[in-house]
Amino acid sequence: MNKTELINAIAANSGLSKKDSEKALTATIDAITTALVSGDKVQLVGFGIFDVKDRAARTGRNPKTKEPINIPATRTPQFKAGKALKDSVAK
Repeated sequence: MNKTELINAIAANSGLSKKDSEKALTATIDAITTALVSGDKVQLVGFGIFDVKDRAARTGRNPKTKEPINIPATRTPQFKAGKALKDSVAK
Protein backbone atom coordinates (compact mmCIF):
# COMPACT_ATOMS: atom_id res chain seq x y z
CA MET A 1 0.00 0.00 0.00
CA ASN A 2 1.41 3.37 -0.97
CA LYS A 3 0.46 6.84 0.26
CA THR A 4 -2.29 7.34 -2.33
CA GLU A 5 -3.89 3.99 -1.51
CA LEU A 6 -3.68 4.81 2.20
CA ILE A 7 -5.39 8.17 1.63
CA ASN A 8 -8.16 6.40 -0.32
CA ALA A 9 -8.60 3.87 2.52
CA ILE A 10 -8.77 6.65 5.12
CA ALA A 11 -11.38 8.47 3.03
CA ALA A 12 -13.47 5.33 2.62
CA ASN A 13 -13.35 4.39 6.31
CA SER A 14 -13.81 7.84 7.82
CA GLY A 15 -16.25 9.51 5.47
CA LEU A 16 -13.81 12.38 4.92
CA SER A 17 -12.98 13.67 1.47
CA LYS A 18 -9.72 12.54 -0.12
CA LYS A 19 -8.35 16.07 0.28
CA ASP A 20 -9.17 16.12 4.01
CA SER A 21 -7.78 12.59 4.41
CA GLU A 22 -4.53 13.67 2.79
CA LYS A 23 -4.29 16.68 5.13
CA ALA A 24 -4.92 14.44 8.15
CA LEU A 25 -2.30 11.90 7.07
CA THR A 26 0.27 14.60 6.30
CA ALA A 27 -0.37 16.31 9.64
CA THR A 28 0.02 12.98 11.48
CA ILE A 29 3.30 12.16 9.75
CA ASP A 30 4.61 15.69 10.36
CA ALA A 31 3.69 15.53 14.07
CA ILE A 32 5.43 12.17 14.51
CA THR A 33 8.52 13.42 12.64
CA THR A 34 8.70 16.60 14.71
CA ALA A 35 8.43 14.64 17.95
CA LEU A 36 11.18 12.22 16.91
CA VAL A 37 13.50 15.05 15.80
CA SER A 38 13.12 16.69 19.20
CA GLY A 39 13.97 13.40 20.93
CA ASP A 40 10.47 12.50 22.11
CA LYS A 41 8.82 9.13 21.72
CA VAL A 42 5.35 8.68 20.18
CA GLN A 43 3.25 5.92 21.72
CA LEU A 44 -0.04 4.88 20.10
CA VAL A 45 -1.63 2.36 22.46
CA GLY A 46 -2.49 -0.83 20.61
CA PHE A 47 -0.56 0.20 17.50
CA GLY A 48 3.04 0.74 18.57
CA ILE A 49 5.84 3.06 19.62
CA PHE A 50 7.93 5.33 17.40
CA ASP A 51 11.28 6.10 19.00
CA VAL A 52 14.82 7.24 18.16
CA LYS A 53 17.77 4.91 18.62
CA ASP A 54 21.34 6.16 18.99
CA ARG A 55 23.90 4.08 17.13
CA ALA A 56 27.47 4.32 18.37
CA ALA A 57 30.40 4.97 16.06
CA ARG A 58 32.04 1.78 14.89
CA THR A 59 34.65 0.41 12.55
CA GLY A 60 33.51 -1.40 9.42
CA ARG A 61 35.22 -2.88 6.39
CA ASN A 62 35.05 -1.84 2.76
CA PRO A 63 33.94 -5.11 1.11
CA LYS A 64 35.83 -4.34 -2.08
CA THR A 65 39.24 -3.42 -0.64
CA LYS A 66 38.93 -4.98 2.84
CA GLU A 67 40.22 -1.71 4.32
CA PRO A 68 38.80 -0.63 7.69
CA ILE A 69 36.56 2.43 7.58
CA ASN A 70 35.11 4.52 10.37
CA ILE A 71 31.31 4.61 10.49
CA PRO A 72 30.15 7.70 12.42
CA ALA A 73 27.57 7.70 15.21
CA THR A 74 24.01 8.39 14.08
CA ARG A 75 20.42 8.54 15.25
CA THR A 76 17.85 6.34 13.52
CA PRO A 77 14.07 6.11 13.90
CA GLN A 78 12.64 2.79 15.02
CA PHE A 79 9.16 1.34 15.42
CA LYS A 80 8.08 -1.31 17.88
CA ALA A 81 4.69 -2.87 17.14
CA GLY A 82 2.13 -3.01 19.94
CA LYS A 83 0.45 -6.19 21.14
CA ALA A 84 -2.88 -5.51 19.40
CA LEU A 85 -1.14 -4.94 16.07
CA LYS A 86 0.99 -8.07 16.48
CA ASP A 87 -2.10 -10.13 17.34
CA SER A 88 -4.04 -8.79 14.34
CA VAL A 89 -1.22 -9.58 11.92
CA ALA A 90 -0.68 -13.06 13.40
CA LYS A 91 -4.24 -14.18 12.62
